[in-house]
Amino acid sequence: MRVRRFLVTAAAAIAGMTGLVATPAHAVAATTLAGTIALSNCSASLVRYPSSVSSDRAMMLTNGHCYEGGFLSNGQVLQNRTSSRSGTLLNGTGGSLGTVRADRVLYATMTGTDVALYRLTSTFATLQSRYGATALTIASSRPAAGTSIAIPSSYWKRIWNCKVDAFVPQLREGDWTWRDSIRYDTACDTIHGTSGSPIVSASSGQIVGINNTGNDDGERCTLNNPCEVAADGTITVSQGQSYGQQTYWFTTCLNASRVIDLAKSGCLLTKP
Repeated sequence: MRVRRFLVTAAAAIAGMTGLVATPAHAVAATTLAGTIALSNCSASLVRYPSSVSSDRAMMLTNGHCYEGGFLSNGQVLQNRTSSRSGTLLNGTGGSLGTVRADRVLYATMTGTDVALYRLTSTFATLQSRYGATALTIASSRPAAGTSIAIPSSYWKRIWNCKVDAFVPQLREGDWTWRDSIRYDTACDTIHGTSGSPIVSASSGQIVGINNTGNDDGERCTLNNPCEVAADGTITVSQGQSYGQQTYWFTTCLNASRVIDLAKSGCLLTKP
């Protein structure tokens, strides 16, 4: 998983680069760090549903494995849990706009997908007025193979640009299994600390997934070494390959009040 790890080594590698933003492998619409939120151990973003309104409480999205209580067990789902998580809201160039705080975990899991969605104490309108901040919209549909994407990491203040290479029926890492995982092409060689970064469509500017892991050492299905499991059960290991998980599932579970309802027909999020 791409949670912060071996920071001294990683920081040295970053320092040796000529710039903080990776050179795009393809011509894509510019994605900045605006709307991203830096956490102590991960990346995150300020998000809204397609149906959100300005008076709604703003939300923060990161990985389930970035949850402040530690890794969630296989099959574990958190919903409507009290939280005091805080992060630093960034502008387009990575400068600090201020601190945002959560008061509730709306939904979190590391099973099926790898997400933690928080409710913030401020509304979208308040953050817009105070900081000029606009939330990224969680797309309501699955991305397509070949989609040009950007992965802005608030932790490293760096942006990766690449394309969706393919989808993996099952991705296994340690005790966890994720479904319909997003595999990037080699230009998105994300590193530890990028966990929780949004996967942003270059054409729409909407969030089409969330970055969460990559195979570090070439091991098979171990922690920090996910393996791909095909529909026929064949296991493939690709050292250096990075992956993300689905986020449009949130939109399949919303009721008329824009509240996550896991009992809603067609809801794709993992149930307890």
